[in-house]
Amino acid sequence: MKILSGTSNQKLSKEICKLLKLKLVNTNIKRFSDGEIYIEINENIRGNSVFVIQSTSNPANDNLMELLLCIDALRRSSAKNITAVIPYFGYARQDRKVVPRTSISAKVVANLITNAGASRVVTVDLHAGQIQGFFDMPVDNLFTTPLFARYIKKKLKKKKLICVSPDVGGVQRTRGLATKIKADLAIIDKRRPKPGKSQVMNIIGDVKGKTCIIVDDIIDSGGTIINAVDALKKNGATEVYVFITHAVLSGDASSKIKKSKIKKLIITDTIDNSQKIKNNDKIEVLSISSLMAEAIKRISNSTSVSDLFN
Repeated sequence: MKILSGTSNQKLSKEICKLLKLKLVNTNIKRFSDGEIYIEINENIRGNSVFVIQSTSNPANDNLMELLLCIDALRRSSAKNITAVIPYFGYARQDRKVVPRTSISAKVVANLITNAGASRVVTVDLHAGQIQGFFDMPVDNLFTTPLFARYIKKKLKKKKLICVSPDVGGVQRTRGLATKIKADLAIIDKRRPKPGKSQVMNIIGDVKGKTCIIVDDIIDSGGTIINAVDALKKNGATEVYVFITHAVLSGDASSKIKKSKIKKLIITDTIDNSQKIKNNDKIEVLSISSLMAEAIKRISNSTSVSDLFN
């Protein structure tokens, strides 16, 4: 087993390798002056099972192209099999046609990864579970719910908790966390007039006098979550903690969060945000390195990955 890292999140890749007691594959990844990407593998990987770790976060197109070229280089170097480990799967929010004459970008990305030569995909908290069906290969979708549950039980166990789904579509994810921490469930009924904008209509459930736990897979501009927090506070919530797997944090999202009524935003390191959040004491990062290292080890040993979440 060997681990190759792209450039999108080398910090996470190094932490995974440390846990697995492995060294990263010696790889030369550079960009020419015109923006083209060059990949060179500087060691023999013939007959090896190789895991390529690369989030397709911003800049999404560059990081996706880098992933595809890494897979192609490994295939042409006679790797036994290639697993694309994609902590954050970009384009996942474009998983269906919402208006006529538009592309299903997540399916296009799945086709590209397949055609490049990957034999398996590992990802974390896919925005839409049906994306697994876009691939004609095994897909392991890992969940951060146990990680968040451990944090809550350790840091917030003395508080009167209620888990809040930021929309109807996130109820299953929120219910899973609520079950693990034995908390009640509330739902925010919102309308989204256009991408990145939302309007809270109703809150289903009693949040008065309680510490609210919002859980979601992605925070982008931060506007939707901040609106949800404001609505919960207006309805009597004492404080609001937000748990997010993928912190895209576009534009001035970090500064908006710092000024908001959010008590604490807990994110994971599927996306490297070390520069964006370095001066924001409201944001805390939980590492998924141990989860991903264990999943990689189990795949390599042909043992169950789903048992991680039982």
